[in-house]
Amino acid sequence: MATARLDYVAPWWTYWLHNFPHFNFFFQSIDNTFKPEDASYQQSLIFLASVGAVGLGLSLLVLAVFLVCLCCCRKDIDDETKRPSTCCLTWSAVITGLIICSAVGVGFYGNSETNDGVYQLTYSLSNANHTLGGINNLVAGTLGNVQTGLKQHLERLDEIFAAKSEFLNSLRFMQMMVNNVIHEMMALPDINKANVDLAAIADQTALVEYYRWLTYLLMLILDLVICLAMCLGMAKQSRWLLITIMVFVVLSMILSWASLGAGTATAVGTSDFCVSPDKYIVNQTKDFLTADVAHYYLFCSPNLPNPFQQSLTICQRSLTTMQIQIQGLLQVTVPIFPTAERDLLGIQRLLNSTEFSLHQLTALLDCRGLHKDYLDALIGVCYDGVEGLLYLSLFSLLAGCVLSAMLCAIFRVWTLMGSRDKEYDDIDEEDPFNPQARQMSYNPRRNQSMLFGRSPRYENAPLIGRGSPPPSYLNFVTFDLPALFYPQGVLLLAQYEDHLSVYD
Repeated sequence: MATARLDYVAPWWTYWLHNFPHFNFFFQSIDNTFKPEDASYQQSLIFLASVGAVGLGLSLLVLAVFLVCLCCCRKDIDDETKRPSTCCLTWSAVITGLIICSAVGVGFYGNSETNDGVYQLTYSLSNANHTLGGINNLVAGTLGNVQTGLKQHLERLDEIFAAKSEFLNSLRFMQMMVNNVIHEMMALPDINKANVDLAAIADQTALVEYYRWLTYLLMLILDLVICLAMCLGMAKQSRWLLITIMVFVVLSMILSWASLGAGTATAVGTSDFCVSPDKYIVNQTKDFLTADVAHYYLFCSPNLPNPFQQSLTICQRSLTTMQIQIQGLLQVTVPIFPTAERDLLGIQRLLNSTEFSLHQLTALLDCRGLHKDYLDALIGVCYDGVEGLLYLSLFSLLAGCVLSAMLCAIFRVWTLMGSRDKEYDDIDEEDPFNPQARQMSYNPRRNQSMLFGRSPRYENAPLIGRGSPPPSYLNFVTFDLPALFYPQGVLLLAQYEDHLSVYD
């Protein structure tokens, strides 16, 4: 019967996920029919969720191999090269950042789509729950009016009309109509259990979805923060920042692979339901709904008869017949028995309210309202929901792989920082191009003493009488040298010393 559905067609990705192999813990293939209460089916979903553990194991294996190669197979830095080339590392960091930003964008879209689908599901369940609750209230109200109100008025009228047998025959006929209404109302299916189940499912689904949405949102924000912190750490080459990034990268990588496993199992299980939802719902409602009633609401086809039409018609005819009897009794009996008018008018009011409730009940029992809620729930889950789960699984896969590559890049940056520190330790303090020597060269007192030669005898000796250079040249060198750049200052100092040696 499900093949005749024209208003709902499961999307292609649900069939693709439905065809995933289902294995239990003993690697035996099982039926992929949606049976969440079956132990073998639960094992198959857990087996699919283990794909996240497999991905995490592969990532850790790749990291271990990379660390071994980095520690044991690293090439020695060329003596003539002061710093190894970082071009490959830079491009790797750029590509990693672009991929993780793209993955985060996919994750935001998938999280929004899944949330929209689940919201549509809970909204439809709430509407269906409201409809079923209205049906229960109308049935209970109609039964209360008929069983208590009408019977009390008929019993009092039976006492008033005790002397008139023709009036008693009318009361007996009305009592038979009341019994017909009660019998047909009691024949309606008991949907109280369905009402409670829908309310519980809607509340639990909304609660789980809130925490799921919040968890993915925090994961997405964490990945963005890690990406930005990674760029900052590589630029500043701060060890404590890189250590902090490594801790959060490992945490985010574990969460990504775990979310991949959970998302895959959820998507496959939901797709198993979406491929054949009618069969599962009929099996779940068989305890309190007959098959014809379930099919009437699930398919709502014009070719399917309304299972409540006969009962509603009998109730409507019985109420109409009682209305005619009450009108006749009001015209005939009130002049003879004035005390009967109050009970007759009370019965008339109860019949009017019961007939109005019966019209409302007929409208609520029509299949179009509940069937629309059913279709909206299916579209929300099987289209937006499963599609969003696929995008979230893609995000988790990309994030897990990229975060593994990011850890490799961090380890490489760490080794480069160690090589840089070793180079700084090997720098000669007498090297004129040493940054520390440059700082020492800017000491004005030292530079001033160096201007007078290499010997201390020029410290306090007067320059006049020894063939001193022109004062303007000396003043320029003495006072302007600290303001010059280091290489020009060294060259000028050397020229001045040569000039002093000529005068010596």
